[in-house]
Amino acid sequence: MAGFKDILGHEQIITHLQNAIAMDKVSHAYILNGPDGSGKMMLAEAFAQTLQCEHAGTPAEPCEECHSCKQAMSRNQPDIVYLQHEKPNTISVNDIRTQINNDIVIKPYSSRYKIYIVDEAEKMNAQAQNALLKTIEEPPAYAVVLLLTNNADLFLPTILSRCVTLNIRAVQDEKIRSFLMKQYGVPDYQADVCVAFAQGNVGKAIQLAASEDFNALKASVLALVKRIKEIEVYELAAAVKQVGEHKLQMNDYFDLLMVWYRDVLLFKAANDVNTLIFRDEVYEIKRQAEKISYNGIETILKALQKAKIRLDANVSFDLVIELLLLTIKEN
Repeated sequence: MAGFKDILGHEQIITHLQNAIAMDKVSHAYILNGPDGSGKMMLAEAFAQTLQCEHAGTPAEPCEECHSCKQAMSRNQPDIVYLQHEKPNTISVNDIRTQINNDIVIKPYSSRYKIYIVDEAEKMNAQAQNALLKTIEEPPAYAVVLLLTNNADLFLPTILSRCVTLNIRAVQDEKIRSFLMKQYGVPDYQADVCVAFAQGNVGKAIQLAASEDFNALKASVLALVKRIKEIEVYELAAAVKQVGEHKLQMNDYFDLLMVWYRDVLLFKAANDVNTLIFRDEVYEIKRQAEKISYNGIETILKALQKAKIRLDANVSFDLVIELLLLTIKEN
């Protein structure tokens, strides 16, 4: 668990939460809405720890030294409750009733607030949401409920109307790039690839930087784009089989291909190495930029988008990949 000062980006949300604490205008219910890995839990935990801190500073920040902070940092603070759910894809009405509704009437054990953190809150079914609604309509003065979700649109309008919704925004690429290089010792060219894929999501950037699978996937994509022109039509079946080894990561595979051909397009248009994501492959990018026409690159990028849509629609994997590789080869 970290304080606000340890969180990368999200300055507006942090300021909002710190001001709420400083002005004693903490809401009884918040929705933290953003993609997985975007920092929702870090923000929720920093907020909860600060609210319970015995010596919170100005601006509001947990001291990390008091008894409450030490308990919070080890997730043992008795008045910070994490909702658990047995079913992986559902938060049931029973989960809400037993862990929040029946518990919230009991006053805090040792702190000013009693805080409930509900991760993956989009998994609440309609009955669970209605049960929670009864609690957040007339909560005790000490209660704070934090709903963490990747899709606030799945909440009932009545839930949305009674919560303060904080939408997680993308963190600036340069901040993430610098963070990966300083904190994880990632070389600049690798940081660029991770940042391009993370799209402002710090958690995903860290995951990619540390992932051997992602590096293997990148190597596989580079091997394909470098020899696609030399692959004979009869060899396509073997190429399809090779791509098929990454079936579970196909979106990342396609995204890597798209970044590659966007690099080729950028270099062809601007002849500028500094704009490239795959800067360490500049000689191959230059070679391809000289051989592929603008229309050819556009056709490949459109084919990649179509392939993603077709796979989502459960069209035959082998057929989709074969058509895609033929399109790339022909252009």
